[in-house]
Amino acid sequence: MSMRIQTGWFHIGCAVCVAAVGLGCSSFQGARLYHSGTAALDRGDSVSAVSDLERAAGLLPEASEVQNHLGLAYQAEGRDRDAELAFERAVALDCDNGAAAENLRVTQNRSAEASP
Repeated sequence: MSMRIQTGWFHIGCAVCVAAVGLGCSSFQGARLYHSGTAALDRGDSVSAVSDLERAAGLLPEASEVQNHLGLAYQAEGRDRDAELAFERAVALDCDNGAAAENLRVTQNRSAEASP
């Protein structure tokens, strides 16, 4: 099973940026970190992705997309429990985030299969 990466990152990123402009400097910094973390994830640089996306999550705690991408970065690092928690937060923040819901389902299925 493969993780589903949310498509349309440009549009999601634009939405994060628009929200950031309305909320102030820390939110703008969070959007910048979301973009750089997502780019690192695309490049396969999971260490940088985790670093940037964790910082983005701290600045944008209500952003489901940030949590979903953080979960993907954790997954790439082999941090399955952290990934599951990030996906759970993403779904709790936005129950319509289908990519996060799918990523959570896949992660939970992997956990169940790995348990004796």
